[in-house]
Amino acid sequence: MGISLYRAVDKERNTIDFLLRAKRDARAAKAFFKKAIKHNGRPEKVTVDKSGSNKAALDYCNQDISEDEKIEIRQIKYLNNIIEQDHRFIKKRTKPTLGFKCFESASATIGGIESVRMIQKGQIAGQTKNPSSYQNFVKLMAA
Repeated sequence: MGISLYRAVDKERNTIDFLLRAKRDARAAKAFFKKAIKHNGRPEKVTVDKSGSNKAALDYCNQDISEDEKIEIRQIKYLNNIIEQDHRFIKKRTKPTLGFKCFESASATIGGIESVRMIQKGQIAGQTKNPSSYQNFVKLMAA
């Protein structure tokens, strides 16, 4: 089963957004960038891998926009390492499963993993810096 995880992190390695899709194509990339922009605003710069679908999706987002508001698209390998390094935590958790049997189980599992990563990174509103991830999770669930 081919499942693709689209993820965005900022330069401080905070998770901006993620989207799980059944296919890795321009349509899926467009859906991801639309979602990320809708929830987080239009970024000035985006660094992506050499995937043509990501570039096509960003070109789509840039059409009919003035030059000074267009997203700068960077396809620089070493800058893309930030996302790859962050992505290894997801792979570390999913690799032992030997793949997912259905999209729904993949979505639930990866959604949970991403949520835990955001808690570990201290990205939840009202979260304090020093307590453990567990303590922050308990506070989040009590709210």
